[in-house]
Amino acid sequence: MSEAINYTPPKIWVWNKPNGGDFAAINRPTAGSTHEKDLPVGKHSLQLYSLATPNGQKVTIFLEELLELGHKGAEYDAWLIRIGQGDQFGSGFVKVNPNSKIPALIDRSAKDPIRVFESGAILTYLAEKFAALLPTDPAKRAETLSWLFWQMGSAPYLGGGFGHFYAYAPTKIEYAIDRFAMEAKRQYDVLDRRLAETPYLAGDEYSIADIAVWSWYGNVALGRFYGDAAEFLSLDEYANVQRWVKAIADRPAVKRGRMVNSLFGEPSEQLLERHDASDFDRLTQNQFHVP
Repeated sequence: MSEAINYTPPKIWVWNKPNGGDFAAINRPTAGSTHEKDLPVGKHSLQLYSLATPNGQKVTIFLEELLELGHKGAEYDAWLIRIGQGDQFGSGFVKVNPNSKIPALIDRSAKDPIRVFESGAILTYLAEKFAALLPTDPAKRAETLSWLFWQMGSAPYLGGGFGHFYAYAPTKIEYAIDRFAMEAKRQYDVLDRRLAETPYLAGDEYSIADIAVWSWYGNVALGRFYGDAAEFLSLDEYANVQRWVKAIADRPAVKRGRMVNSLFGEPSEQLLERHDASDFDRLTQNQFHVP
């Protein structure tokens, strides 16, 4: 850890220098598009524009789960958005998501296309559209949505907080890492205590809450994000979380979904774009990986 750095904030903050770090080139204090670029459109009603970050994986995993359940209408085209190159600031993407964050979805099955942005909103929209993985019983539905919104509110502390300062910040700041490591462990303890009571977060049934939370907390526990963060946080001590993480990781739809729009890991796990179920077969033949 570095020594404490004394910094006195100015009276009025002004963006007058790069902030450093891995994402400095795309960070800015303004919204809107930076260039004109239309989004591609494929053959299916559902058009997804995304990247296999935890938020992106939520949607592709759920779409693959829907297909696994036999919902043919859940067939989709998944287009790669390279956020490191600023694709999310193209005019076409900004029209779908004015917040310029992945994932973004367009449903073209209706007379007028419907845009949906924010991963939690997309999961809820699709769950209601296909009547799947979101209980209709009021109590069970409330429990599911409570854990879904828990993830939406909590994960920024795991990712933008702990993950950023531990893995990406150009300077290791002891206070920031300690503060967010403490919060990350508190959140894993929340999950571990809940999963000691039930097999899944909302109860006995797998739901969109599990998909949303696993995509963040499961991937970190499996060592797929933030380097050696799982070891640093001693995540193996959360036995109930580990049981749940491994059970979900073994689901065929989860294995497929986390590959879609992926630029991470082994080439055999990177399906840059997905337009048909057979694309996964071609992936195993190394026909889809682009360095």
